[in-house]
Amino acid sequence: MPPSEFFEFSSYHIAVTFIGFIIILASWLPRIFSKREPAAAPLMILFGAAATMLFPDFPSLPDPRQNPLPWELVSELAVIIALFGAGLRIDKLKPWSRWFPTLRLLCIAMPLTILAIAFAGTIITGLTVAGAILLGAVLSPTDPVLAGDVQVGPPQEGAEHPVRFTLTTEATLNDGLAFPFVYLGLVVAAQGFNPGAWFVEWMVWDVFYRIIVGVIAGSLGGRALGYILFTVPKGSLLADTGSGVVAFASVILCYGSTEIVEGYGFIAVAVMGLTLRRIEEHHPFHRRLHDFSNAIEHTITAVLLVALGTVIPALFIDLSWNHIILALLLIIVVRPLSAWVSLGGSSLDRKSRAIVSVYGVRGIGSIYYLCYAGSHMEFANETQIWSLVALVILLSTIMHGFTVGWAMDTLGVEDKDSKGG
Repeated sequence: MPPSEFFEFSSYHIAVTFIGFIIILASWLPRIFSKREPAAAPLMILFGAAATMLFPDFPSLPDPRQNPLPWELVSELAVIIALFGAGLRIDKLKPWSRWFPTLRLLCIAMPLTILAIAFAGTIITGLTVAGAILLGAVLSPTDPVLAGDVQVGPPQEGAEHPVRFTLTTEATLNDGLAFPFVYLGLVVAAQGFNPGAWFVEWMVWDVFYRIIVGVIAGSLGGRALGYILFTVPKGSLLADTGSGVVAFASVILCYGSTEIVEGYGFIAVAVMGLTLRRIEEHHPFHRRLHDFSNAIEHTITAVLLVALGTVIPALFIDLSWNHIILALLLIIVVRPLSAWVSLGGSSLDRKSRAIVSVYGVRGIGSIYYLCYAGSHMEFANETQIWSLVALVILLSTIMHGFTVGWAMDTLGVEDKDSKGG
């Protein structure tokens, strides 16, 4: 074989090499300047975009606007694992009063955010009603994947300051609760803005039925997994072997079976994590399982962020100043203001309330929802929505990633009183 044939460059191998290099560089570089690591996520996106612009032939994933399926599947898996892990991290559910800020964010801030984004989308960027509702639904949930720096620590660590607890539980539950509004966007796109024709069916089916099924399936799944891990067989418990693979298989089993019966799988896996954590709560397996799922989550997320960076130049071609204004409005005004209003009268002090209001990170969940909607229906404003979502993710990871360490230090969430919950 001639020597030249030994050095035929495969685009796949080039891509794998660059992805590995970018992930290592983005994870290592912040350590030169700080002991914190929150800047890794935006750097992965930025370095991926830089690779594409510096090397025009750099291979990237298919454009999500033309081929959303690969993006949908990878982001779906990342969110599933993140939601289960977030539920698993919660050491204590009681007293129930600690959930009041979370409920306010879910029941007040989230609908306000969707309404404000949808309204601004129609006024500022000229989106259709269906497109504006979809944009609001896609960008309303905070992200369980990229919000690890503001969430509670691993199981049994005990660092559950009210700010961390509120942001963790919000990110755990609001991804599933955004789904009814995604379906609402699909319904309006298909049938028009005529609530009399679809409102009752949407409320009964997409809101109540799917949410209730998700909660029940997650609770049953968590109990069943706990039984398999900690009860039978008595002399050779799976939990003692540290087999996280079985737990991971149970999570995707719970998710898939919930979706088969038309429930919300995201809600199911989150509830599954919360339920499993209550069974043998002091067993070391919970920590090992968290570390196992966390490693998978971070691996998938890192690859996805670099891939997002490689397609961002193409997504930004259609970007306009109106899109930039709308993205900044969401991050700087809409989320902070809606959360601040919803938390009025809560147990959080002003500083805690401000941090919870500001640090609603957007990310991987938004990619999944937009891919899901795009694979089910073609939207008139799909190109604009993709540009907006990509910009919001980039701005959110930069603004939140580079400031979250300072914010947590200012609040003093790691003080002795917060440890041990």
